Amino acid sequence: RKLREAGARISMDGRGRWMDNVMIERLWRSLKYECVYLREIETGSELRRTLAWWIDFYNNRRPHKTFDGRKPMEIYQQFKPEGVPPLACPKKAA
Repeated sequence: RKLREAGARISMDGRGRWMDNVMIERLWRSLKYECVYLREIETGSELRRTLAWWIDFYNNRRPHKTFDGRKPMEIYQQFKPEGVPPLACPKKAA
């Protein structure tokens, strides 16, 4: 009910339909091949730092063919809904 009130369209095309997951599957593929498989990561904390670095790189510095060479954060900033607070990096635990 809340989704309908917000104007969200609910996909009823079938569970597990490939198009519903294509963007996230592409993200995970890029993460594995561009980051994880190229490094010898030995600890969980090293993995966490490496993933944080790559996600920042992917969103803020890596040009995307889908966006005509622009970065995802540029697209997000251009189209983000009004009232959405700016994205912030999580604070490191002391």
